[in-house]
Amino acid sequence: MPRVVVLDYGSGNLRSAERALRRVGADVEVTSDHRAALAADGLVVPGVGAFAACMTGLRAVRGDRIIGERLAGGRPVLGICVGMQILFERGIEHGLETAGCGEWPGTVERLTAPVVPHMGWNTVRAPEGSLLFAGMAEDTRFYFVHSYAVQRWELVTEPPFTPPLVTWATHGGDFVAAAENGPLCATQFHPEKSGDAGAQLLENWTKSLVS
Repeated sequence: MPRVVVLDYGSGNLRSAERALRRVGADVEVTSDHRAALAADGLVVPGVGAFAACMTGLRAVRGDRIIGERLAGGRPVLGICVGMQILFERGIEHGLETAGCGEWPGTVERLTAPVVPHMGWNTVRAPEGSLLFAGMAEDTRFYFVHSYAVQRWELVTEPPFTPPLVTWATHGGDFVAAAENGPLCATQFHPEKSGDAGAQLLENWTKSLVS
């Protein structure tokens, strides 16, 4: 049974994420404790609300350092919704630019679409070889609630490094719906709100923690 910490930094669907992970067989703890977060097999970083507020809360519990230390040691991290967005270099909301964790280059910006926020079920375009979406049909739908997203993937990799697997979705224009980059994975949608599809994704991720 993999041990997973859901990072509590004052933002996110903590209990929903906890319940969803327990249902797929993880031993889950919700905490901001530095040692527990570093020692777990997997770390989940949820997030809802504004980018700037999430970064303020994250830094208050040294969450940015926890993420960095885990990734430096090849320890898995999964970001969800704004928990994905804060992994990038910066977010721009209402003209305010806020620095993110900088694990990936790129900017979180407002979606350009007839209807914002993007709220409801949508399909995604996952690349071949994806761990997160393994065993899922192309028309599988996931639940989104967001007004901002990364709309250009900017990380450039050269051999011998393996390029990340980037999943896209469309609402007005294309945006990054998920990314898999070694130990760092993230989804813009909410797997804990996505029914059987979300459960399958979380199960795929948790199984990889002890494989």
